[in-house]
Amino acid sequence: MSARPGQASGEGAGRDAPRRGTAPAGRSWSATAAPVMDRFRPRAREIVTVARQLLEDEGLDSFSMRRLADRLGVRTPVIYKYFASKSALVAALISVGFEEQATLFEAALTSSDHPLTAMAGIYRAYGRDNPNLYRLMYDRDLDRPLLLPGSEERAVIAAIRAAGGDRDLARAAWAFAHGMTILELNNRFPADADLDAAWRRGMTSLDPTSRAPGLERSGDRQD
Repeated sequence: MSARPGQASGEGAGRDAPRRGTAPAGRSWSATAAPVMDRFRPRAREIVTVARQLLEDEGLDSFSMRRLADRLGVRTPVIYKYFASKSALVAALISVGFEEQATLFEAALTSSDHPLTAMAGIYRAYGRDNPNLYRLMYDRDLDRPLLLPGSEERAVIAAIRAAGGDRDLARAAWAFAHGMTILELNNRFPADADLDAAWRRGMTSLDPTSRAPGLERSGDRQD
């Protein structure tokens, strides 16, 4: 059985946005990652941090344990002391993403009168700011047994609360947000498409508490 991610095996939509589908140059990872990163041992934490940088810099197709080892300046077996497989490392990255989103979603529950609409803006912004991690989280098969316990559930619970406890509404809003986000990341909309208007129209239809006055890429408060 694979070790939990980070546990050593054998050892104790706005004008200022970047081009669609790319991460901002020279960005630093969100402070929302800090609490979940504390769940990893120090060396595993470094591996996850560098793996995330590699993922965003070079994309999913180029992401490999060998390339990660080169960037870390170690031999590949060192990584396997902390992550029993590439799948375990991928699960760690996805877990960090879920925890980051959960932190942002939970803040929307208390800071917005229309949390479902606010969460949609946050979701979009997260995908645009972290395009390759987003694809890893939502555009691939998910190996749930390898995730950090409770990471996915925490994000899901916040979304259900925003939907007033209506799981079907939460799923519908997620399906809309994911479809819009992945199409935007993959540059599938015409260059002159008004995506902000499309987001507003969709969330006006879905959010019973809001007419979605303005879904900005930053996911700012929607009052």
